[in-house]
Amino acid sequence: MITLKEWMELTDHKITEGSDYGWACYGPNSFQLNSWNGVHGTGGHSFSIVFSTKTQKVYEVSVCDYTHDRAYRMIAENKRNKYAKEAGDHAVNRDQAWDDVEYVDLEVDDDFMQKCLAIRNSQDYSTDVSVALDLPNDLLMSAFMAAHAQDLTLNQYINQALRHLAQQVQSGQVSAVDAKAWLESTHD
Repeated sequence: MITLKEWMELTDHKITEGSDYGWACYGPNSFQLNSWNGVHGTGGHSFSIVFSTKTQKVYEVSVCDYTHDRAYRMIAENKRNKYAKEAGDHAVNRDQAWDDVEYVDLEVDDDFMQKCLAIRNSQDYSTDVSVALDLPNDLLMSAFMAAHAQDLTLNQYINQALRHLAQQVQSGQVSAVDAKAWLESTHD
């Protein structure tokens, strides 16, 4: 999760409002800061952060791109279930950013930061979502060799493999049971 300092740098230290965070899922010392550039629609964006006033630990960050009607967020892994439960308790769609726009949840700090910088600077950016992969060394080496054989970068090769797997799941060729069996066989 990014730090409060990194978030402040993403916003150029421009805070437009702040308040105690209204839900209990992040604890009694949670506070929210917002940075909005004041533009509705094209050219508009806002950044938000929820953190502890005691520890400075960040619980949630989000960015809204009003030009393209996109919203991205990161929630600390150890707080996701509490957030989901409280959203349910309040009968709130936890994925809704505004109107018909839903949040895209991100897991990689650099992915979030790159999107924020591009949105802040009104630049094009990738809507792809980065995922962190922790591959065993033998599988990583196989992937490197396969990528090299196809004259691809490792990133291109992994993206291609994940897209192929997603197509197999969508077509019913691979099921969750298959994936679980494969995962268990690699950890024996």
